[in-house]
Amino acid sequence: MQAEAQPQPRWDRGAFFDVDGTLVSTNVAHAYAYYVFNRGTILGALGRIVKGLAMAPLYKAADLYNRKFFNELFYRAYRGLSEDRLIELADRLCEDVLAPAVYPGAMDILAEARRGGCKIVLCTGAVDITMRPLVRLLGADDLIANSLEFVEGFATGKVIPPVVEGAHKARRIRDYCVEHGLKLDLSHAYSDSLSDYPMLAVVGRPTAVNPDPRLRAHARAYEWPILDLR
Repeated sequence: MQAEAQPQPRWDRGAFFDVDGTLVSTNVAHAYAYYVFNRGTILGALGRIVKGLAMAPLYKAADLYNRKFFNELFYRAYRGLSEDRLIELADRLCEDVLAPAVYPGAMDILAEARRGGCKIVLCTGAVDITMRPLVRLLGADDLIANSLEFVEGFATGKVIPPVVEGAHKARRIRDYCVEHGLKLDLSHAYSDSLSDYPMLAVVGRPTAVNPDPRLRAHARAYEWPILDLR
């Protein structure tokens, strides 16, 4: 006798989690470095790393100026990387880099969201290929992330718009709630950075997690909960 299919959970609210700095201590540069060092020749890898180090001041300035511009600039470094190789390395990246970087309190806050009846969605400017194994590791239900453009199996260095950052993050969350029947005013959002203010402000229940000084000040002003998962 064939086993009956298990009914899908019916959620009425979401819990949207930023990843870098919120749930894990890594950032997009760690993932890129891992891909580079596990691709091709040592000389080729070193060349990309040297170029990345030379670009570091520009990346920092771009991040302070505009997160969308930073994403578009940073992901140019992926040009020429093989989609198959990125997918192949994603599980190892999660095991070697992301899993050890998960903050001690991360699983507790995810479990609390689950007990609260939330659909758990990671919402990040990182690449979807990189994040899918982390979704499984953390027991999340879905993912909102950036997607690289590939032509004939190789990255062009472009991100498929809209870039997941700032106001676009908030828009993606709002659209996701409409599409999946979730109530925005009952939903939660968690982030560590003031650059995610739109994401936090669009839901009814925002929380600052490991906040930077500017987000901490905003959270206190708006009386948002502040958590430290480190």
